Amino acid sequence: MEVMTLAQLRARTGHPVPGAPQRPTFHHLLTVSRGTLRHTVDFTGYTLTAGTWLWVRPGQVQQWGQLDDVDGTLVLFQPDFLPPDSGAAGLDNAYAPVLHEAAGDEAHRLLDATEHLTRAFISPGGLPLEVHQAVLRHLLAVLVLRLTHLGTPSGSPAPEPNDTFLRLRDAVERDFTRTRRLEDYARALGYSARTLSRATQAATGVNAKEFIDRRVVLQARRLLAHSDDTAAQIATRLGFTSATNFSKYFHQRTGTTPIAFRAAVRAGRPVTPASI
Repeated sequence: MEVMTLAQLRARTGHPVPGAPQRPTFHHLLTVSRGTLRHTVDFTGYTLTAGTWLWVRPGQVQQWGQLDDVDGTLVLFQPDFLPPDSGAAGLDNAYAPVLHEAAGDEAHRLLDATEHLTRAFISPGGLPLEVHQAVLRHLLAVLVLRLTHLGTPSGSPAPEPNDTFLRLRDAVERDFTRTRRLEDYARALGYSARTLSRATQAATGVNAKEFIDRRVVLQARRLLAHSDDTAAQIATRLGFTSATNFSKYFHQRTGTTPIAFRAAVRAGRPVTPASI
């Protein structure tokens, strides 16, 4: 793991380049203490001001805004840095919120947790390396736990979507490159297509088929933005029988072609989430 200020990030030979797509393999926890920062995660733009936190998870595509007049802190950590018994569940939840907003006591506690972690990272205090690593793991777990429970009333668990939708969501995350047919998921999970659609509508506001299509389109966008694969190679990776079928599918759900999307995102022009 690593902790740095945004000024230190700026000083790293101009890194990051504003607007350049990145797809990190590690977690980013980002907060602003002064100024305003625009940051894009999976093609959705977010505005960070004091008290807001952004959590970018491995595999998501991010694009930095200008860092010239903003201060803050960035915490980077590998997915396996926190031990399984830390209580920080949901690290690999691809559907977890990106933006977290804190106010009042919650904001102060997050700031305290960040300061403790920063001081421990900068100054081991003579501790052996393995002990220092253990200290960092525990302090990071405190920060992560506070972030994941923002706004949850004391003594109350965070609300969870219905179990039917969660089963579909997990199945889609596992199999969306193999099938895009709602009927296949219904058969595998033992539900009717109508039951899955009702559960998905209640949890997300869209029907089950649209939910599946959005996941496919998101992965296509990620690959187009960050990889150098051709449209034909991406079509194969996503389970399409041809590049033509993939391009037609992508255009119907986004209003643009895969090549045009890639050109726009790499040029730093605004792009919007799938409008299906």
